[in-house]
Amino acid sequence: MKGILTLSVAAAIGLAAVPAWAALGGAPAFPQAQRTPGTRVMAAASSVAVPWTVTTTTLDTGTVIHEYLDANGTVFAVSWRGPRVGSLDTLLGSYFPSWQKGLAAAHAARGGGYGPVAVHQDDLVVETGGHMGALTGRAWLPKALPLGMSADQIQ
Repeated sequence: MKGILTLSVAAAIGLAAVPAWAALGGAPAFPQAQRTPGTRVMAAASSVAVPWTVTTTTLDTGTVIHEYLDANGTVFAVSWRGPRVGSLDTLLGSYFPSWQKGLAAAHAARGGGYGPVAVHQDDLVVETGGHMGALTGRAWLPKALPLGMSADQIQ
């Protein structure tokens, strides 16, 4: 319990220090990032193109962050890879508390420790992995994925 309380206090302090940008479910956390268009053409039943944009940001630590934006500019997924995770409270935005609860439950289920974690909830999925110096992860809002896009495309 003390560890969770400490983590909560640290998260609250961290939240106070981050910029007022949104992330999952909101505007990009890195609004000045390089943008790359992506489009998925639906299978034979339709030729409707479902557009999304991927913004790419490289942090000072060398971590590369991808934010996936729908046609309205709302972030529906993020991914990261690099020597450090970066600020998950910034990337997950208002979904960060859900991640914390899911992480605590995952750690409790396996008796603590470190390592890859997957949190699958109805409104949020977060998967982390890698090893020291080469960390990876991705998070998405299952209900917000554009029509025809699969989670496998979030890399």
